[in-house]
Amino acid sequence: MSKSVLNGKRILAVDDEPDVLNILKEEISSVAPGCIFETARSYEEARELIISWTYDLLILDIMGVRGFDLLRMATAREIPIPVVMLTGHALSPEALKKSIELGARAYLPKEHLGALVPFLEDVLTYEYGVAWKRVLKQVEGYFNKSWGPYWRKPDEAFWKEFEEKISQKKDSR
Repeated sequence: MSKSVLNGKRILAVDDEPDVLNILKEEISSVAPGCIFETARSYEEARELIISWTYDLLILDIMGVRGFDLLRMATAREIPIPVVMLTGHALSPEALKKSIELGARAYLPKEHLGALVPFLEDVLTYEYGVAWKRVLKQVEGYFNKSWGPYWRKPDEAFWKEFEEKISQKKDSR
């Protein structure tokens, strides 16, 4: 097994569902035993941790923990913290768009928890555009199946501009 970029990183996962936090911990520790993995189950607890510590990556649920507010806090820092949005109940084109607009580095359905580690590694390995291209390539089929093939149509100008922005960088892998 190759060494994961997650080893030695400090990651905070915020979700009000303890079983989700346990799965995240298992998935990450299985490939990165040297990762410092911390959890919070509420907005207030997460806010205090984000203020008190320096994190390499945040994994935020949207519902139940005010994930968008935490995303704003993380990206507004002097040195922004990369954020992965992970959601089940708020899985929608509108929430994906808002995540992008607020500076998230990835947006994943909770149904993909078992495949989370490669997404996290991409976020920490690649710059913004390349990481988003890789994420969208992996989950676009799921989005098309869930939301229909024309889910981008209502915000066509936004998606065109976003595609142009992330297409400026090439994936060197």
